Amino acid sequence: MIHAWCMYDWAISGFHTTVMAAILPIFFRNVAAATLPSTQHHLATSIWGYTAAIAMLFVAVLSLLLGPLADHAHTKKRFLAFFSGIGVLFTACLALTGTGDWLWVSLFFIAANIGSAGSEVFYDALLPHISPPGEIDRISARGYTMGYLGGGILLAVNIGMMMMLPRTPIASVGEGVPLLGMKLSFLSVALWWGLFSFPLFRRVPEPVGIRTGLSDINPMTVSIRRLSSTFRELRAYRQLFLFILAYWFYSDGIGTIMKMATAFGDEIGIGIPDLVGALMLTQVVGVPMTFAFGRLSDRIGAKKCILIGLGVYTLVCIGAFFMVTALHFWMLALFVGIVQGGTQALSRSLYGSMIPKEKSAEFFSFYAISGKFAGIMGPALFGFASQLSGTSRLGILSLILFFGIGGLLLCKIDAQSNDGRPL
Repeated sequence: MIHAWCMYDWAISGFHTTVMAAILPIFFRNVAAATLPSTQHHLATSIWGYTAAIAMLFVAVLSLLLGPLADHAHTKKRFLAFFSGIGVLFTACLALTGTGDWLWVSLFFIAANIGSAGSEVFYDALLPHISPPGEIDRISARGYTMGYLGGGILLAVNIGMMMMLPRTPIASVGEGVPLLGMKLSFLSVALWWGLFSFPLFRRVPEPVGIRTGLSDINPMTVSIRRLSSTFRELRAYRQLFLFILAYWFYSDGIGTIMKMATAFGDEIGIGIPDLVGALMLTQVVGVPMTFAFGRLSDRIGAKKCILIGLGVYTLVCIGAFFMVTALHFWMLALFVGIVQGGTQALSRSLYGSMIPKEKSAEFFSFYAISGKFAGIMGPALFGFASQLSGTSRLGILSLILFFGIGGLLLCKIDAQSNDGRPL
């Protein structure tokens, strides 16, 4: 059962690596946005930032309502399947786009991202139900490790296709672009996501939902009522609420780096092989380091491990501001790979250890929303700073604000969680 749950990380990480992080930002700048003014190299990067922000806005609003609904209606897996289907469908649609189709690419990506992030709300909500006592940190880290493996393997396959298949000349770019390889990569992600989701749906049981006696009322009305109740209830979980605020900020910085890194690198002239190769390095390094972070948390606590990760991310932002060569991009990718998976896995498990299990979807919707609403600010600020200054360097430097505020708030969390476990 635990392995089947972890396989969904394996399945969906292909979208995170190939589509969101590695190939689609390059495809957007070089193919979809090829008809934009050639004198404004930063404009495509800015539009990509705004696209990511709009996607997060839709996801945040949906997550706000669907978490409580899943708890009441006993349908976590059903909603997970629904959003997964949306993600798979619109990821495949990306393969139908071409030169100048930046608006269609933006719309398809927004829809696919809604499917991805929406499914993760219900996937994360299953974690407290499948984890034996005291094992939630390791299981969460194991899921992220599986994600790094799956996403890394698929990215390697897609890099191979891009290298071997013929390139298509695009005048505005000035060189051949692996257009066919990119389109096939989008299709491979859709197939990978759909195929490897099946173990979870077959082997992980649906947790028992909350029975409130409101079964005759419209489910969405129940969802809104329970949401209002959760807002009031959060006041009794001061440490949990403080963690949500911290996560709100630092997860935004992490997510923005994931979404904007290759677009930024492409803008300053780093070649496609170096961009996708460096992200492949992030995946390879992330596998053992995510596992190592899970082990390290047993010794020093999840809170300290997360703070270490935020410190490294701050240094990455400073280094990116001064980045000039492909070697610099490879070095920064290495440091991101060291801390990315561990920081995210321990954030999820730390939160999961602090919430009431019987309301896991409801509280994990807040966890998702804290990242998704904040995920609006990061890409939007990145895009605005880039458009205002004419370069994305100030955009990447602005992310230090998110890591700094998130780290300071995390430091204020008490050293003991609600059940006495060290943080």
